[in-house]
Amino acid sequence: MMIGWTLTMNGVGGRIVETEAYHFEDPASHSFSGPTPRNAVMFGPPGVVYVYRSYGIHWCMNLVCGPTPGSAVLLRAIEPTQGLDLMIARRGLETPRLLCAGPGRLCQALAVTREQNGLRVDEAPFSLEPGANAGVVVGPRIGITKAVDVPWRFGEAGSRYVSKPFPRA
Repeated sequence: MMIGWTLTMNGVGGRIVETEAYHFEDPASHSFSGPTPRNAVMFGPPGVVYVYRSYGIHWCMNLVCGPTPGSAVLLRAIEPTQGLDLMIARRGLETPRLLCAGPGRLCQALAVTREQNGLRVDEAPFSLEPGANAGVVVGPRIGITKAVDVPWRFGEAGSRYVSKPFPRA
């Protein structure tokens, strides 16, 4: 579970407060139909960054996880804590809550592009450090049309930095 961990790229980033999981047997996963040039990184070793374009507009960043090839965790939101001035300049807004609330916003704030696809998250320019969390909430994933009822969206309980509120239990 990466909720509460700190992710930075070139010293810019913060605490991970929201993620979504994707498995190779999951029809909503990019890896569901097998390896392609676009998703090949998902079938590589754990700890590698998988970056793709969403709707041809926004970059989205996943961390490949194991032990099953084709599985990854989409980083949906972080609480910005490091490099706020750079994030504000990159995003063109000053509201800390919205700087990294959503996978496209997160990538824009950290300057993640296809250039980082295939890099290791535990080596420069990235840093991923374990951390504590205040509790985790679970809910359905966002913005997908298949397997919409699968509760594989995870967030830090009470965080105001998540992309969208979680349903109440």
